[in-house]
Amino acid sequence: MNKQEVSKKYSIPIDVLSEYEKWNLCDSVKLVMGDWQYDDEDLDRLSMIMTLHDIGFDNDTIKEYMKTLVKEDKKANALLLTIIQKQRNLKLKKIHLLEKQIEKLDYLRNKIK
Repeated sequence: MNKQEVSKKYSIPIDVLSEYEKWNLCDSVKLVMGDWQYDDEDLDRLSMIMTLHDIGFDNDTIKEYMKTLVKEDKKANALLLTIIQKQRNLKLKKIHLLEKQIEKLDYLRNKIK
């Protein structure tokens, strides 16, 4: 499948596909008559990229994660876990901040009552 077909069929933005090509993760992608051709392995990687994007990873972190993921060794797995833990900690910080804000809102609400 070419870039437009993949984008349409799997709802992957063209800019994500272009970024994927720039990261040189798409060893199996071939340029055929001026169009990149994606195979199942590429689609699996793109699925992971979209998942990482959906859970809030920024592009630099996604790139680091994906470049590490393709290495498939013990050091790579340790680094992947570190990346995931860092993202988890960032999410928890945001949750705790929101909880504090809710507590203050509740205080103000109760004060008015």
